[in-house]
Amino acid sequence: MGNAWSLLVGRVTYEDLHGHWTRQPPNPMTDALNRVDKFAASTTLSGSLPWQNSTLLSGDVPAAVADLKRNRDKTLVIFGSAVLIQSLMRSNLVDEFVLQIHPLALDRGRRLFPDGGAPAKFSLIEAMTMPTGLVIGIWRVSTE
Repeated sequence: MGNAWSLLVGRVTYEDLHGHWTRQPPNPMTDALNRVDKFAASTTLSGSLPWQNSTLLSGDVPAAVADLKRNRDKTLVIFGSAVLIQSLMRSNLVDEFVLQIHPLALDRGRRLFPDGGAPAKFSLIEAMTMPTGLVIGIWRVSTE
């Protein structure tokens, strides 16, 4: 959580993170999230955002993200925000996924890769298994 990244999230994730992390005592994660530049994509928010270092992306969000990727030297990191990720995948704006796979089966939930979603090919770059059974995988999106 150094200085070489910016946070990109959808509205729901932004509001959830803001509501939680702005009420936490000082710690490395709180400090990192408060310090980092945050970009919130939304069609319903307007005006200035309440969390420090936050910028609202509205209108053509994929175009705004493409502009960020061209003009900033920091990695854009997305937490959650499946709807945003799906829209960015349709515009070929996702370079890499770092997914945490928990050893827990749920009946329902939002799918990151829905039926009829944007097709993509991935190459596994790295995988780590934690003692709890959690698997963290890093996949790069293939450009072929």
